[in-house]
Amino acid sequence: MVRWCGRLVGGYLAVWLAVLLITPACRRAPPSAPAGPRTVAQATAQTSASCQACHAEIHRAWASTDHALANRLTTAMPGGPAILGTFPQDARRDEAVRAAMILGHAPVWQPLIAQEGGRWQAHEQTYDPAKKEWFNVFGQEVRHAGEWGHWSGRGMNWNSMCAHCHMTGYQKNYDATNDRFHSTWVEQGIGCIQCHGPTKPGHGTTSAAGAAAKPAATPLSIAADRQRAMQTCAPCHARNEQLTLDFQPGDAYHDHYRITLPVDRGVFYPDGQQRDEDFNWTSVLTSRMGHAGVTCLDCHDPHTNRTILPTSNNALCLQCHASPGRVMAGGARAVPIDPLGHSRHSEGSVGNQCVSCHMPTTTYMQRSPRHDHGWLKPDPLLTQELGIPNACSTCHSDKPVAWAIEKTDTWYGAKMDSLQRRRARAIAAAQATQPEAAAPLLSLLSIEEIPAWRATYLQLLAPYAESAPGVLSAAQAALSAKDPLERSAAVRVLGPHAPSLPLLRPLLKDPVRLVRLDAAWALSRELAAGSPERIELDKYLALSLDQPAGRLRLGQDLANRGQLAEAEKEMKTASAWDPNSPGIFDAYGYVLSAIGRSAEAAAKFYRAASLQPMEAEPAFRAGLAYAEAGLLAEAETSFRLALQRNARYDRAWYNLGLLLAQKERLPEAAEALRQAEASAPRVADYPFALATVQLRQNDRAAAEGSARRALASDPNHRGARQFLGR
Repeated sequence: MVRWCGRLVGGYLAVWLAVLLITPACRRAPPSAPAGPRTVAQATAQTSASCQACHAEIHRAWASTDHALANRLTTAMPGGPAILGTFPQDARRDEAVRAAMILGHAPVWQPLIAQEGGRWQAHEQTYDPAKKEWFNVFGQEVRHAGEWGHWSGRGMNWNSMCAHCHMTGYQKNYDATNDRFHSTWVEQGIGCIQCHGPTKPGHGTTSAAGAAAKPAATPLSIAADRQRAMQTCAPCHARNEQLTLDFQPGDAYHDHYRITLPVDRGVFYPDGQQRDEDFNWTSVLTSRMGHAGVTCLDCHDPHTNRTILPTSNNALCLQCHASPGRVMAGGARAVPIDPLGHSRHSEGSVGNQCVSCHMPTTTYMQRSPRHDHGWLKPDPLLTQELGIPNACSTCHSDKPVAWAIEKTDTWYGAKMDSLQRRRARAIAAAQATQPEAAAPLLSLLSIEEIPAWRATYLQLLAPYAESAPGVLSAAQAALSAKDPLERSAAVRVLGPHAPSLPLLRPLLKDPVRLVRLDAAWALSRELAAGSPERIELDKYLALSLDQPAGRLRLGQDLANRGQLAEAEKEMKTASAWDPNSPGIFDAYGYVLSAIGRSAEAAAKFYRAASLQPMEAEPAFRAGLAYAEAGLLAEAETSFRLALQRNARYDRAWYNLGLLLAQKERLPEAAEALRQAEASAPRVADYPFALATVQLRQNDRAAAEGSARRALASDPNHRGARQFLGR
């Protein structure tokens, strides 16, 4: 915010008045040059073909790349219509006829099928141009029509899920009222301006004398600022969530995207290796090399997409790791490495290549191998302990894991017991919701240098915020962290903790949109209508209303603000669009419960439980809701399902005991309450409830003993004290 000084303003006014006094007449300023397009989407005349005249060599290097050919009309592909004519019969040939576009180039072509409502759907029947054969991109997995992930479902919708990374100047243009797309683009594939940005009129023109004129605008120079350029690569080379739909080349990544960190065990392995298709940027952010300043352009030519040096002889890696080691952005030197001595594999062998061990590949879409970009060390011990893959065992598949452990221990000794191993163990414990997981995460947080890992630890600590000492104070300290990922994670830890909400209000003015939105989400119910914070949050919530997750998010916000009828409408839409998402049904159940429709809420919770066969919590919630609705048989079934999944679930035993006592099944009730006390011996309510049941069974001595155990756990327990007094 500009703060005007009175003296400065006065001086400025005096000069301005003097100019008026000596100027005989007002003169109109000469017309300024036309501004030109401000965004890539507005630069409709700036296609890659228009750049070719001045940048022919670069255009030739780019024209055959995965970027250039990321999305194409079938008529623009050599043999495209003929190949689509061989579309498998079981995929319904009439759909292939309408496949006017192809998604991707190497190693697969995925037909895009035109559908009602302006939709394009990526079909599961996919073509391998190298082998000249069709295959199912889902492999042996069978997806059914009506499912979110079926090729005809919203999970495979090109407009929403694919186009923004396969097109130039793409605008989704979703009409939420009518559930239709009016999508537009400048050109198909990733063209010049998608990475460099648009230019103003006059760029590249020549003067009358034939000399090149000074450009009216300079596009983003990928050579001049590699870190800034890397943030332009990141949106499409990351697993992320869009915060806006208007990212422009050169923008700050965290103002427009939420990166996915190694929190979910189904997305990343606990050591940070990619598990699901994660597209590399998270791996770079969590890596030591990324933290040291290594960028995409240190390894990759942006126009050919190829590495700038070969990997087969380790030349690419040795540009930094040859002795004495390259000085990195932070001032430290890269560790010098002798590949032969380090790898213990013969020169020229696969095992002697740095990328084989430190950038292992995982195959996605059945035919697309991707290198991990975390540059982690292979650790067979973590394979044995946690099932994390290691490159040694992947290559030497004929050898047991114990053999690989012995080899790495012999060759590298104490180096194997590294921070990477500590991280993996702590994160695995947190992902498994182990009660003791908080302490190792807090310990790591105190020594961790890499912000993306610090943010990961904080996100994993969120469930322990009120149960583990030190979590809230650690999150409060992180609110002032330098990196926005860490501030964002801290806000998400503190958001559900009401006493911490005042600490979040200053972050509504954070310079980074990611942090502002997280603070606004936590403080949504107090944001004034029409305030900048409310407007920014509402714009974000409107971005993804074409997807069930977007409807769910809007419904949650409406519920948090007390607009339950509107929230229920969004939850209903979300559950219809994705009938197999447990999180949606869980949230739907909470909204219905708040409205007072307990029986319906219970049914939603039970549906969530059926979709998560290993989770006890949704079944327990279903039991509570059924009991509240007076449907005791259904409540008992739900509590028993929760206990079948977690035999030490103390609250489920306790509520089952109360339910059985209400149904006069006193021996069963007493046994359930004993199990509750055995599972959580410090909770005074459990022996107290048991005492009331034992008294009803006329076992006064046992009842007195149970009540005294309750008082021993909580000397202030009024119920137990009054019970003994009577």
